[in-house]
Amino acid sequence: MTNQRSAGPLCKRFQKRASKVVAVMPVSDGARSARPIAHLLATAQPEPTAQLSTRRRLLMGGASALLPVPSWAKRSSGHGSAALTVAAYPAIDQIVRDALPHWQSLFPSVPLQIISREFGDHHAALTAAMASRRGLPDVMAIEFGFLARFAASGALLELDQVPGLKAAAESQLTPFALAQARPRGRLLALPTDIGPGALFYRSDVADRSGVSESDMTRSWATFVAAGDRLRTRANAYLIAHARDLKDAVIRSQVPAGQGIYFDAHGTPQVRSERFHLAFSLARDVRRAGLDARVPVWSNDWAEGLRRGRIATQLMGAWFGGHLANWLAPTTTGLWRSCGLPGGAVASWGGTFYAIAADSPNAQTALTLIRMLVLEREQQLQAFQRHDAFPALMAAQDDPFFDEPLVFFGGQPARRLWRDIARQVPALGLHRLDPLADEIVNTELDRVLLRGKDVDSALDDASTLLERRAQRMRS
Repeated sequence: MTNQRSAGPLCKRFQKRASKVVAVMPVSDGARSARPIAHLLATAQPEPTAQLSTRRRLLMGGASALLPVPSWAKRSSGHGSAALTVAAYPAIDQIVRDALPHWQSLFPSVPLQIISREFGDHHAALTAAMASRRGLPDVMAIEFGFLARFAASGALLELDQVPGLKAAAESQLTPFALAQARPRGRLLALPTDIGPGALFYRSDVADRSGVSESDMTRSWATFVAAGDRLRTRANAYLIAHARDLKDAVIRSQVPAGQGIYFDAHGTPQVRSERFHLAFSLARDVRRAGLDARVPVWSNDWAEGLRRGRIATQLMGAWFGGHLANWLAPTTTGLWRSCGLPGGAVASWGGTFYAIAADSPNAQTALTLIRMLVLEREQQLQAFQRHDAFPALMAAQDDPFFDEPLVFFGGQPARRLWRDIARQVPALGLHRLDPLADEIVNTELDRVLLRGKDVDSALDDASTLLERRAQRMRS
């Protein structure tokens, strides 16, 4: 069964589209109205919406039995008629819309107002709202890289004291993702999708080059060495950009409890062997002319994937859906997926749902995110329609994961990605991670473009990060 579903990039900065705010009201006989709200973006425009069936609407008593309502949220208005605002980015916004029939069958008098923005604009709006403590939505989707920064603002509701939620989350959600939801030692969000890391490669290009899968996966060194044959025999680049290799190495084999850039005590780890290997491999790839020098999500990158000019991509499991749906749908049967070189395990991104600490609708908001995260059918629907790899482990055991994928030559790739997800260690988060990423990439550019010494580049990056971390503590 091929993975041909509607394209919906998750957590990606590449998709530019107008911001939209939709108020989805309770309906009768399939009618639905939309009206704009402006407390986050004054220029937002209402989005026309499709009809919504209400045949599965349940009585409120039955709904409460299915989704127990906790009494912990003292400020909550309960499941009344007040609208619940949900802010999200592509394709999380569409996942919430897809869940509307189920939500409205349970709570027909509780409308959802969906605020939809492009990835960067969404997080920028949340950042501004948290700084001013005004205009935060009740429920917000937060990408992995922003969670620690938002946690430090104090604007997210702590969920540890919700009766039964901690036990339910710990027993049902992928452990590494749940650990990420505790950036300050407190449960501040629930993970909804994850990105177990994998290697994607063009099997036809590899065959022409005499490169086997084991050649690419035995170690990071053999992966780079395979690039020589790909370049000389098939006129293909090993990877799109040397930075991609650096990103894969620094996020793999991170000790449990530590983060990519900082250890558990907030000390920068940029001088570690992991970063030295990453910078050295990226430099070797660039010197040998094995990267196409094009950034991911660019037109040149997409064209290179379609034409077989870029032979591999190191990315999260969700990338498989992007390839099949819109990046390279004409290359069906030519792609394969496998684990990262050297047995490394890593994750790329992930989405979390959080609740505003000052939300007057906290009880209703909690009910919504529990439905989206802890209901098996909702998690499977998001994966089947939008390639949002489920954080809920019960959804990962569905037969859907065992289906052969035509796009990947009949390979049951989802099963591979699930196995990888269960090996990823818990990764710590730090509020300076986004800054660390910028600093490290700047130093890598100096290595690649100016020939700067690797040790000097890492020393300079570490020194700057140490200063910023010290300034934050003082």
